[in-house]
Amino acid sequence: MEANIAVNSDNKETWGGGGAKPFGATYGKMMMWFFILSDALTFSGFLAAYGLTRFKFIDSWPIADEVFTHVPFFHGNYPMYYVAFMTFILIVSSVTMVLAVDAGHKMQQKKVALYMFVTIVFGLIFVGSQAWEWKTFINGSYGAVKTSDNKILQFVKEGSTHQIALADFVTGDRVDGREQHSRKNGLWFEGEKTISQYSVAQVQEAFKNDPTLRLRSEKINLDTKQKIVLSREESLKELAKVTLVVEGANLEVNEYGNPIFADFFFFITGFHGFHVFSGIVLNIIIFFNVVLGTYERRGHYEMVEKVGLYWHFVDLVWVFVFTFFYLV
Repeated sequence: MEANIAVNSDNKETWGGGGAKPFGATYGKMMMWFFILSDALTFSGFLAAYGLTRFKFIDSWPIADEVFTHVPFFHGNYPMYYVAFMTFILIVSSVTMVLAVDAGHKMQQKKVALYMFVTIVFGLIFVGSQAWEWKTFINGSYGAVKTSDNKILQFVKEGSTHQIALADFVTGDRVDGREQHSRKNGLWFEGEKTISQYSVAQVQEAFKNDPTLRLRSEKINLDTKQKIVLSREESLKELAKVTLVVEGANLEVNEYGNPIFADFFFFITGFHGFHVFSGIVLNIIIFFNVVLGTYERRGHYEMVEKVGLYWHFVDLVWVFVFTFFYLV
């Protein structure tokens, strides 16, 4: 049976297969768009889950300006500065990628190679910055304690809401002589997560000896947008229930507050970082093909355009991740 083929008024085939290209797009570009669409839906699901979870725990969610305050090689409180720098770097890398694609359309091999090289450098700076941010997030800055009813409590001075570090008022080594379990000394297991520098008893004793210290709850006053500071009496009462000293963050507990915050941070920023790393690898491969003249011989730089679509998508996703995690 002969297949029916759509015919327009000029008696020309509108869609008859055999190489017809809707909107002038090649097969490769269409497949890249399909991948970007599916990946966009994946990121949308993750960010929607994050938004719903944050709304559910809005009164105990960590404040981004208090978590992301570090800049490499500088000591001090610089809320969001370095994250803003990372975002700027990634956006500029999109500009250089656009310039590479434009140079490809003009068959300017040297310019394509130059702009792709700059894009790769910016991508490496971003991934390196994200790795440093993860390390800082995991190590922590101040330290906190966890109570038997799963509250995370931080330390402040009387009359202030600014968190202070355990090292500011606790001195000396662990008073209980607790040594981290490892393969050579573990009795029932071979290893464990890194233990805190101070013991619970040591923190409790140091707190009691300094009457200017207060505990700060993970709960937020929604009117002032500040965490609630407990009175001295309330602080001592909560301190008696402490079961764990928390330094930094992992998938089970973190010094910043709600444990789900760290879970989402690791998963979503890690997933995006993997995309950026993949984009860098693709860019490096195509960069060498450009240098070797592969696309000059083909007569077009479509591969540069396709990887450019992916790179712009990764940059756009970061704008939403940046907004959800750091700004809102």
